[in-house]
Amino acid sequence: MEGEIYNFFKVCITALMSLCYCYIVGRIIPKGTRRLLPILPVVALFLYLPLNLSAVNLIGQTSFIISWLGNSKLLLFAFGKGPLSSDPPISLPRFLAIACLPIKIQRTPLKKSSQRTQNTKDHTRSPQNGHYKENPLPQNPENIRSKTILLLNYPTKALLFVMLLRVYDYGDHFHPNLILLIYCCHLYLALDLILSSIQATARAAFGMELEPQFREPYLSSSLQDFWGKRWNLMVTNILRVTIYEPVHYAASAAIGRKWAALPAVMASFLVSGLMHELMFFYMGRVKPTWEVMWFFVLHGACLVIEVVVKRKCGAKWRLPRVLTGLMTVTFVMVTASWLFFPQLLRDGVVKKALEEYAAAGEFLKDVGRAVMSWIL
Repeated sequence: MEGEIYNFFKVCITALMSLCYCYIVGRIIPKGTRRLLPILPVVALFLYLPLNLSAVNLIGQTSFIISWLGNSKLLLFAFGKGPLSSDPPISLPRFLAIACLPIKIQRTPLKKSSQRTQNTKDHTRSPQNGHYKENPLPQNPENIRSKTILLLNYPTKALLFVMLLRVYDYGDHFHPNLILLIYCCHLYLALDLILSSIQATARAAFGMELEPQFREPYLSSSLQDFWGKRWNLMVTNILRVTIYEPVHYAASAAIGRKWAALPAVMASFLVSGLMHELMFFYMGRVKPTWEVMWFFVLHGACLVIEVVVKRKCGAKWRLPRVLTGLMTVTFVMVTASWLFFPQLLRDGVVKKALEEYAAAGEFLKDVGRAVMSWIL
């Protein structure tokens, strides 16, 4: 474990030094192709970094945060767009934090102060002329209540996560399909706890309000609600800027704005599928089976159908929210058990990840015993 931690430390230092270089490039070279060319070697480096690790949990985090999100942010930065671009330029520490962490600062368009304070929902609006201004959420009673609920939720989720780890010890007594459904819950809890921990650290360091990564996806009422508003919103935001909006703009000229969202949605899911295939390759180091790609193609196609049906039928034909919510969560979990997890099981990634959790637990116990013996 010590050797892997050392390798992970080297990867982090390499990424930070590369981002410092990109920051300098952004300060001296104007946006556009001229800025893109010196940034491309860093993009290639970020795609290589996960290959230096062997622990699947560290590989998964590095490939997601650095190879996918980090590269997307750098490509947007090359053209003066995305969270790394600002007028005036952001400081180097904040640039590094936003580039290498899965966080998004709450922002509002740069408007007059009277307009900024008009509505607490303004922080979700699109920027004007590409310029943003940071905007911590007002400390109203409703916002404080939401934060309190979240603080109470995370210990519960952590407890459930530990309980699920113990369930795997008795996996032979459960039906394989039930274990696959448990993996769905495990994935959500692991991602939510890890990303929320990173977010809490960044919030404490910079004192800014950050957008949540998850919004209770088990309460989704539709696939649109699940993928667009509740699940892994950092990826949703990145795909919206890098894929959805350019394809939507191009499709509007070809088929009109009314239906331009459909090819834009499919393009976003295709890119997401490709990036997940890349992440699975990093973790398993085996030839892709493209099952994960088909998972996202299926969900993209179903979401497109959902959009068309809603537009054609209207609100009066919509099913009750309780029923649509049950259908949505069931569909996501069943298709994930069918197409998303089998490759990870065959490649031994899940088994290795669980072994790493156990090793990390033993390491923390040893550290705790050492600390207690030193105190006493």
